[in-house]
Amino acid sequence: MTSTTSARRAEPLSRASRAGFRCGECGWTTSKWVGRCGECQAWGSVLEDAGPGGGAPRTATVAPTRALARPIAEIDVEASRARPTGVDELDRVLGGGLVPGAVVLLAGEPGVGKSTLLLDVASRAARAGREGGDGTAATGRRVLYITGEESAGQVRLRAERIGALDPHLLLAAETDLGTVLGHVEQVDPDLLVVDSVQTIASAAVDGAAGGVSQVREVAGALIAVAKERDMPVVLVGHVTKDGSVAGPRTLEHLVDVVCQFEGERHSRLRLLRATKNRYGPTDEVGCFDLSEAGITGLTDPSGLFVSNALHHVPGTCVTVTLEGRRPLATEVQALVAPSMLANPRRTTSGIDASRLAMVLAVLQRRVGARLADQDVYVSTVGGARVVEPSADLSLALATASSRENVALPRGMVAVGEVGLAGEIRAVTGTTRRLAEAARLGFVRAVVPAGSLDGGAAPAGMEILEVGDLAEAVRVCGVAGDRHA
Repeated sequence: MTSTTSARRAEPLSRASRAGFRCGECGWTTSKWVGRCGECQAWGSVLEDAGPGGGAPRTATVAPTRALARPIAEIDVEASRARPTGVDELDRVLGGGLVPGAVVLLAGEPGVGKSTLLLDVASRAARAGREGGDGTAATGRRVLYITGEESAGQVRLRAERIGALDPHLLLAAETDLGTVLGHVEQVDPDLLVVDSVQTIASAAVDGAAGGVSQVREVAGALIAVAKERDMPVVLVGHVTKDGSVAGPRTLEHLVDVVCQFEGERHSRLRLLRATKNRYGPTDEVGCFDLSEAGITGLTDPSGLFVSNALHHVPGTCVTVTLEGRRPLATEVQALVAPSMLANPRRTTSGIDASRLAMVLAVLQRRVGARLADQDVYVSTVGGARVVEPSADLSLALATASSRENVALPRGMVAVGEVGLAGEIRAVTGTTRRLAEAARLGFVRAVVPAGSLDGGAAPAGMEILEVGDLAEAVRVCGVAGDRHA
């Protein structure tokens, strides 16, 4: 009786130790299946997992070490220095270039230009390997480009169009992980590009390519090869509808660098941001111009966001936003027209609609601008998207200028956040913003009072400090009848 009872009690424990369940999003484990992850609260992401961590804990055996531990000051770091890729904007985001053995995940929406960018990077890396520092020929750097989404002929046509043909750039169209590793063993490349990680599948794992288990297996194998060979690897990743990287959340933890490639479909501007970087900063932004001839880096992208209108018209105001550490001059245009509708239109392009509604309410309540019976259309130049509160003042001044049909003074920029009480609040990086505006030829700036904090204004620039929105519209000459 006692032995039977003990066997029955031991049966559930042994069953629980044999089977485990893991969340495909965050890696949380549990001994039984649940519909919702207890860590990230994702629904339907907990699947059976018989791999490490799914069963009972095991005692690790002692293994011989391959090298003795050394004092940290004696570790050689020269082999781990970042090497430039030949694309300055990419090197800016990565922190100097690609580190040997680093794994970079580049994610972005379909059609944004990920493959075009990496094909250009691959060709420049292969070309740079043959050019010595003194102009003499150097040993060629082999670059292996694995495409799983397109045929080799399609990639070849794109490379010809953007001028990325190079004899040291090797191309293979494969979707099997074992074959990809075989190419790496045969070619022994100095750089590996995989487009994309969701299209590669391993025969040792069940499931279709792109599944949680497949992506984890493929990424783990490629990371192991990168660390073993000191070979930088760049992986292309898909994104979900909300813009996050597709696949298990652990994928972002495994790689060394995670970059987001962003851009509007109808705009040529593309922005590259690093959301995770073990070797450099995460507040740098790279700007690219995507055209039929290829993709090029923009060292001075402000010209894309400022119109070159021949006529000085009402309803336009320039502001300077910060993308990471980089200041960008952006022009905000507003058009105010009488409305024939009971509910006037509020249309935006590149501006947050809720932000516009707040600024219009402050203009009407604190300044006295009559906008309740007016249609208001607001847009940015060049397809730029402005989400920073520092653009509130330029948005308000452009709207007031269009409402009164009075153009703002020439060569003026406006930087500041508008509060609900009508006050103008200071923003970060004012000195950097004004320096960029002065470089572009602007001669006066409207800024919040006290925002310079004793710092020197750019030479030749007139600084107009304002405390509230009513004062701002007065000094700019666009005040209505109430504050004329």
